[in-house]
Amino acid sequence: MTVLGIETSCDETAASICHDGRILSNIISSQVVHSSFGGVVPEIASREHELMLNSIVNDAISEANLSLGDLDAIAVTQGPGLAGALLTGVSFAKGLSIGLNISLIPINHLEAHIFANFLADPNLSYPFICLLISGGHTQLWLVKNMGIYDLLGETRDDAAGEAFDKGSRILGLGYPGGPQIEKISKNGNPTKIIFPRSLMGSDNLEFSFSGLKTSLLYFMDNFQESKEYRLADVAASYQQAIVDCLSEKLARAIMKTGIKNCVIAGGVAANFCLREELNNRIRNAQILYPDLEYCTDNAAMVSFLGEIKLKSGYKSNLIFNVSPNLKLN
Repeated sequence: MTVLGIETSCDETAASICHDGRILSNIISSQVVHSSFGGVVPEIASREHELMLNSIVNDAISEANLSLGDLDAIAVTQGPGLAGALLTGVSFAKGLSIGLNISLIPINHLEAHIFANFLADPNLSYPFICLLISGGHTQLWLVKNMGIYDLLGETRDDAAGEAFDKGSRILGLGYPGGPQIEKISKNGNPTKIIFPRSLMGSDNLEFSFSGLKTSLLYFMDNFQESKEYRLADVAASYQQAIVDCLSEKLARAIMKTGIKNCVIAGGVAANFCLREELNNRIRNAQILYPDLEYCTDNAAMVSFLGEIKLKSGYKSNLIFNVSPNLKLN
């Protein structure tokens, strides 16, 4: 089967072709226009999707050496995400589905992130623990089987990716914040400043990053670059606080459930400091990371999951709306 995937949940316009479990193309256009605002502007994101989506889809089909007539189905992100951005992708997908008379499969963005790990390792087996960390979500899931998910813990306020973006803005760095903080942190001392780690009680599997962000804001109010404190030290210490919280909670989830298979999903999974910390701290379990191109928002995970659902007997239904707050269960 051949499935076109479309992803427009935030500020990446993406399209991909999956054929029999293989990704034939994965085209992503990141909206750099938001960098001057220090974050995503929803109205601008929607307009950029409208501008780029048709050409991105054509590029994905062309790179796969296929034509529209070769498609068996279309998979599109239904949510969660920005309402206007989601609506752009879903409307395009519905029109194309009607025009080609092929199936349309709505996809949960969070579920697609989880299943991107099957692209990294097709032999990944259930059950496993997933640490899902992105700009909008920080969650620990027990994945028992496809469609059977137990939420072990999640953030009470900011997501880890959001903490990186807001921290980068406070530090005067660029957007997106995660890569900018990681870059400057390479020259810093992560133990120089002790920022708070919230909700670290022994049995707690939830997260909180708002206090960390506030602590950074207060610290920078009186900050001046000096021999004692460099900006790189501040960034590295802030990053380490986020990484420590994530790695500690995953270690606890492994201990609590006894499950030794773990996957990391979402944009923050691309952070090498996090990967190094997890590998050093968690020695009693296998940790799987998606390829870097499948960490951030992309359509490969959408087309891949769409084909899985199609093969499992999912029936197309054009009567669905976008769902900005779509849950995983």
